[in-house]
Amino acid sequence: MTTEKKVPEGRLNRLVRLAGLGARAGAAHLLSRRVDAADAAATTAAQVAEVLGTMRGLAAKVGQMASYVDGFVPEPQREAYESALRSLRAAAPASSPAAVRAIVEEDLGAPLGALFAAWDDAPFASASIGQVHRAALADGREVAVKVQHPGIDRALASDLENAGVIQAVVGAVAPRELDSKRVLEEVRARFLEELDYALEAERQRYFAGVHRGDPAIHIPEVIASRSARRVLTTELARGATLEEAATRDERTRRAYAEALWRFVFKGNLVGGMFNADPHPGNYLFHPDGRVTFLDFGCVEPLDGARLEHGRGMHLAALRKDEAAFARHAARILGTRGGRFEELSLAYTCRCFEPLFSAPFHVTRAYVRGLVEGVMAIKEQILVKDSGFVQLPPGMVFLNRLQFGFYSVLARLDVEADYAAVEGAFLREAGLLG
Repeated sequence: MTTEKKVPEGRLNRLVRLAGLGARAGAAHLLSRRVDAADAAATTAAQVAEVLGTMRGLAAKVGQMASYVDGFVPEPQREAYESALRSLRAAAPASSPAAVRAIVEEDLGAPLGALFAAWDDAPFASASIGQVHRAALADGREVAVKVQHPGIDRALASDLENAGVIQAVVGAVAPRELDSKRVLEEVRARFLEELDYALEAERQRYFAGVHRGDPAIHIPEVIASRSARRVLTTELARGATLEEAATRDERTRRAYAEALWRFVFKGNLVGGMFNADPHPGNYLFHPDGRVTFLDFGCVEPLDGARLEHGRGMHLAALRKDEAAFARHAARILGTRGGRFEELSLAYTCRCFEPLFSAPFHVTRAYVRGLVEGVMAIKEQILVKDSGFVQLPPGMVFLNRLQFGFYSVLARLDVEADYAAVEGAFLREAGLLG
């Protein structure tokens, strides 16, 4: 899907489009009773992909998550929606070449021809916030230039004021019944940061430092002289998609899974930063087992008690110490006894099964079970004297680990010793004796 389309910016316009999606989905449900259900689901899914792709912003992010998170879409419609929405991960509708050039020249303060020796007007990737163009510098280096979609700042602001869109995003990472005001503010803060490519460049350099020297992890170099708030230029990286990587031999797929685990949890536990956007389009896979990591726009800082008890949970899991794990989990979740704590701790322990039961095979059924497990916890939210507590600040996006990241691992369909992977980098960092 590379059709050039303008981002609808107005709040009412975007709300009407979302309402239209609901009507289409309802019609498809009715039609499925009288015609082939698979055809009805496929038709509706294609329409949903088209509308969400044109809207971009948070609406497109919901579609991206639905395209790969196991359990996000009901099983009978899963195949149709995943197939239709997969295009949103790499090729949402593009913005016009003239508008993109204007942003580059305005932000970098020079004519495009003076900034780049070569420039391809056709983007090779287009996503929810921006699109990426191939270009070359005067010294011959090939680069990737990510440019924000014109009007995306206003579109995102509209989405952040639309309760329906926000609830869809929150529902993908946390129970909707949680303290709505605080959770929505947390979601707003993270997504507004994605509009600041200067901040993303800083974080990309930080992650590169955390993983420097790791032969299996590649993070493209940022070209600071060609980057600004709405333009981010990095070295050009090429590689296979997750779908292509999933067809490689078992040894190579295991190397991919181990590199992914190291990237995420070394970043968390050693670097104190969580890259909170683990969708498949952010990874490029190489034949030798290396993985290139892209997109550092949505990052959650981890510090203080969250980092301390997060490390404690991982160390306890590595030592198979369930009692210590439960103590650290209770502290980080802020629970205070009762049925809610019991279910929350059991669920959290299940999320750490790749460490407790290493070597472990992350499967799509396992991930679906985690998504479904949230429902049992949600039932306790309104139960009197269940001991329910709100999710502590800063925890909303961490739920994307067991949903998004684990769904990526499940596509690789391979058993790996994640405990050994984690133990190695924790010892190297002096965090494990």
